[in-house]
Amino acid sequence: MTVDLRTSYLGLDLRSPIVASSSPLTGEVASARRLEAAGAAAIVLPSLFEEEILNEEIQLNRSLDAGTEQFAEALDYFPAIGSLPGVGDRYLTRLERMKAALSVPVIASLNATTLGGWVDYARRMQEAGADALELNLYHVVADPTVTAADREQADLELIAAVRASVTIPLAVKLSPFYTAMAGFAARARGAGADGLVLFNRFYQPDLDLESLDVIARVELSHPDDLRLPMRWIAILRPQLGTEVAIAATSGIHTGTDAIKALMVGADITMMTSALLRHGPEHVRAVEAELVAWMEEHEYESVSQLRGSATQASVEDPSAFERGNYMTALRSWATPPDLVPA
Repeated sequence: MTVDLRTSYLGLDLRSPIVASSSPLTGEVASARRLEAAGAAAIVLPSLFEEEILNEEIQLNRSLDAGTEQFAEALDYFPAIGSLPGVGDRYLTRLERMKAALSVPVIASLNATTLGGWVDYARRMQEAGADALELNLYHVVADPTVTAADREQADLELIAAVRASVTIPLAVKLSPFYTAMAGFAARARGAGADGLVLFNRFYQPDLDLESLDVIARVELSHPDDLRLPMRWIAILRPQLGTEVAIAATSGIHTGTDAIKALMVGADITMMTSALLRHGPEHVRAVEAELVAWMEEHEYESVSQLRGSATQASVEDPSAFERGNYMTALRSWATPPDLVPA
């Protein structure tokens, strides 16, 4: 039996459901080509961040203004500068090179927090050849005057503005921390999202106890991290229907992980940490494990496998909600040496 791995995501026809998501590996042409050769069905570029552009502009203006307050004639030292290629320009150049070097779809990623020039950058990414756009919503709402409703409304307005500026497919990468995830997912769809990427991982700071410095520490994901997106994909797939594309990300390390994500309704599975640990060629091993399992269990295609274990199809739908809470707690067996005599 020949297993058909083909799937569709955001209207893009993909050879398999295994996609290389945003990472240093997808930011360079050489490693992206290795990912494609190993079987990655699409490439998601690293995100273009608002902070990068703003910081570069601040540093450039500061450098150009240095000394002018003491020496007015310093303004005449150099000719006027029309424009310099910035972070955004370099990103667009990278996108163009990726499109020229790869035959698989290339998805641009935009980390937007305010409207500003992001609508313009979304349009420029489309013009540079992006097959789709991933809008990366990543917030830590620390202002006590901002309510959940305020933050959600701002995100919805951002989605709508970006949707109105481009014609290519638009996916929105969400965090799991919205107050009412199912409601927000439906509203995101209404604002123009063609797909949802579940979920964004927040990198938590650490402390150096000697210097008392805050340390930026990156922890790669583990397979257990798949449980959260798996739960919500199983809940959302029956609610949103097949018109909304869903990508599973966080915790996809093996073919087994990919199978679980597909069974709860994901259209594709995105990988980052496992590829950083094992290299681009790990895609080939994941695909081989996926195919072997499907053959053993007599699944002929990904479309047949997809959604076979959503909340709407499993015997106990409450297993994805609070109904399974007490069962999970009671499943823990206390070690004999801790049981009271």
